[in-house]
Amino acid sequence: MIADPWVFFTIILGLAMAWAIGANDAANSMSTAVGAGAITPKQAVLIAGVLEFTGAYFFGKSVTETIRKGIIDPSRINDPNVLIYGSIAALLGATIWLIIATKYGLPVSTTHSIIGGIVGYGIVYAGTSIVNWSKMAKVVMSWILSPIVGAIFAFLVFKALSKTVLQSKNPIKSAKRWSPFWIGLAFVVIGTMFYIKVLHGKSLVIGFLKFGIPTGVVTFVITSLILRVRFPNVDPYLGAEAIFKRVQVMTSGYVALAHGANDVANAIGPVAAVYTIATMGMAGAKVPVPRWILALGGLGIAIGVATYGYRVMETVGKKITELTNTRGFTIDFSAATVVLIASWLGMPISTTHTVVGAVIGVGLARGIKAINKDIVKDIVISWFVTVPTAGIISAVIFKVLMLIVG
Repeated sequence: MIADPWVFFTIILGLAMAWAIGANDAANSMSTAVGAGAITPKQAVLIAGVLEFTGAYFFGKSVTETIRKGIIDPSRINDPNVLIYGSIAALLGATIWLIIATKYGLPVSTTHSIIGGIVGYGIVYAGTSIVNWSKMAKVVMSWILSPIVGAIFAFLVFKALSKTVLQSKNPIKSAKRWSPFWIGLAFVVIGTMFYIKVLHGKSLVIGFLKFGIPTGVVTFVITSLILRVRFPNVDPYLGAEAIFKRVQVMTSGYVALAHGANDVANAIGPVAAVYTIATMGMAGAKVPVPRWILALGGLGIAIGVATYGYRVMETVGKKITELTNTRGFTIDFSAATVVLIASWLGMPISTTHTVVGAVIGVGLARGIKAINKDIVKDIVISWFVTVPTAGIISAVIFKVLMLIVG
């Protein structure tokens, strides 16, 4: 039986990792809504905190992989102590890197961070042969694919939305006709994504037919009725923005809920692994996660958003390009659609990178001068150093642990 203090220490680290996820990754869910003025930063913190916790506790996966996404070969690790020290090293490596990135307002992938931590300790223990390099190639590919696909899709969607609503000869008439279509289409994607990402359904077709289509149709009808009764503003452009302002709060809320359900695994996966080894003396490829550990992860994420999330919110929502409600809606809609299609096709896509790419795409729709190129350059550099930096920190910590207590 492994000493209980290791479990306690890992729980503390898991809480710290969840806090770092909230401060960096979860802030993305509300950044466009804040940047476009749909909600205030304080409102964003409250909404994101509640929905992230709800997603993590009620919809977090009941089974989490110990070796994240099969990135290293678990059959090469026979000593349970190695998994404990490795999990601690990976958590510390990822958490330290996330804190550094958040300090400078850089939106990075928490999944890539924990992968880097796992690779770092794996190489120190068994050499480079333990790493599944084909999986790593997919991770690297996601750095490139995610922002490019997100930018292209958002560029095209915003151009189409602008042409049908904002730039038409009769903006009021066009807003009444086309706004329900765009909003309904967004909720078709959101309904389908809810089934796949939050309820962890396996069939995209079932999600589309049972959740996506009904949600989209109901949203289309409600939006059409509201617009027939009263257009929100005399000025057609401000009126159109006001419509999307309310919708954007809902789309951003969905992103927060789905994020909590999915990315809580990055913090609690290693905690669940150590807890299982300590209490049952075994480490399977899949580990049942107790509810209290899910709650711990959700609480950590919520606290992270509340205490330090403003830095990344400011970068994504305000520093890359100027956002309005229609642009913010386009970003949320585009990112959700790209992630959904990528999941269906089995393509490696990072949600963080896709959101940032979508922000850039919306900016490019107004011309290259609308983009803050210095900020974009810093973000891209941070993406490429995430895995190696988290890996190096993890490797050093693992080596020290093995020398001292191994």
